[in-house]
Amino acid sequence: MTMILSFLFAITILTLTPGFDTALVLRSAAAQGWKRASATAFGVTLGCLVWGVAVGLGLGALLLASEMAYNLLKWIGAAYLLYLGVKLLINPRTQAEEGQHAQSKEQSYVACFTRGLFGNLLNPKVGVFYVTFLPQFIPAGASVPLWCTLMALTHMVIGLVWNAVLIGSSQYFATHLRRPAVLKVMDRLTGCVFIGFAAKLALSRR
Repeated sequence: MTMILSFLFAITILTLTPGFDTALVLRSAAAQGWKRASATAFGVTLGCLVWGVAVGLGLGALLLASEMAYNLLKWIGAAYLLYLGVKLLINPRTQAEEGQHAQSKEQSYVACFTRGLFGNLLNPKVGVFYVTFLPQFIPAGASVPLWCTLMALTHMVIGLVWNAVLIGSSQYFATHLRRPAVLKVMDRLTGCVFIGFAAKLALSRR
């Protein structure tokens, strides 16, 4: 029981710590509305579940053992974050997206989900973190794949709850945040944040 409580405390603190996922969800909530922000949040948290399953199956250990595999995923992830950041700097939004027709809305939901999912999956630090973090909470003799999956699922649920709080809080200021001038500035600031995360990831070591 103590081990489970320790895990819940540690993973909650990790979830509340601001990072790329927080910036992405808040930006989506402010510029695109709570529905698309929810799609983004689901993509981000599903990435955690995928990493947890991968670590349970031993794939995460590859990143810890192979410098080539780690660097390859790191550079792909950094390039993806750089692409998102530069895109926001060059082409910031000037209006919210809630008035689009049905097909555009569906494509937008998929795009938001994909950004969140791949932003997480292409970050090898998440895999390495899970490899080094999760095993210490697995009881002796227990199924590693099962426990890693359950803990990642727990992380996903906590992340969804926290993102719901972030999205709900942002709606209070939604009217002001969706003004054209504010959207443009916010997108460019978010672009700078993404570029910063890209640089941090590119310079990171295992």
